[in-house]
Amino acid sequence: MPFSASEVIIAVIGASGRSGSVLCHSLLSEGYKVIAVVRNRHNLAPELATVCYAVREADLTDRDRLSAALKDALIVVNTAHARYLSSILAVTPAPVVALGSTRKFTRWPDAHGNGVLAGERALKEDGRPSILLHPTMIYGAQGENNVQRLAALLRKLPVVPLPGRGRFLVQPIEQRDVTRCVVAAIPLILSDVIKTPETLVIAGPEAITYRKFVSMIAHFSENRKIRIISVPDWCIRMAACILRKLPGVPRIEDAEIRRLTEDKDFDITAMKEKLGVTPMALSEGLAKIFAK
Repeated sequence: MPFSASEVIIAVIGASGRSGSVLCHSLLSEGYKVIAVVRNRHNLAPELATVCYAVREADLTDRDRLSAALKDALIVVNTAHARYLSSILAVTPAPVVALGSTRKFTRWPDAHGNGVLAGERALKEDGRPSILLHPTMIYGAQGENNVQRLAALLRKLPVVPLPGRGRFLVQPIEQRDVTRCVVAAIPLILSDVIKTPETLVIAGPEAITYRKFVSMIAHFSENRKIRIISVPDWCIRMAACILRKLPGVPRIEDAEIRRLTEDKDFDITAMKEKLGVTPMALSEGLAKIFAK
């Protein structure tokens, strides 16, 4: 049925976070009314608090407070971890748009990936019209700092050791494209295009080798070439364990290194056709991050 954005109240869980605050601004610019749901209202930018429909504090493990925070919301957007979806679904009848992760596909699951799988199961069992978007690695000046962490590490390394000479594939997505996908999902629910729980992978325009990925980061961050050598992943994991003890060196976990030996390439036809989002090229995204 037709709807006016000004009549739609959307609760954004995690509104004070980097992704959540950007999303709130985007929803407000579309004319929606936004309830900013935060753990501590003092962490929300004052300029954002003044333009939101309401600012409400909640703990995602406290169902009574969460229920009160989501009151009046026609749609709930969860930018917190997907593991909390069962708690959210239990306290509101509203459809949910949430962010998961393509880490759910990994051969080396961790608490993050297992939590995403648990949230997806909860959504499917609930049955309401909702959508769980699974982004690949997120990067962006106002979002996740994966690329910045890697750039900082590259500055400290005379050579870059990669398993399999970095032939495995990655398909990063820019933070603004993630926001666009979330915003695009909302009218699909309001207009009953989405009638049951759905999941959808969102990713960058094409998969590239990790070798090319780190080379592009080095080029855009410092305009230099790097030397890449092939090293067994167990050797890199051992070196990372030692480097964790050194001050100022970005921390890389064992599971992160193991996942370098997995191809992460995804078909984004559904993202482009259903959500109407064509993602930004990696070269354009990196240029924006490291613009001098």
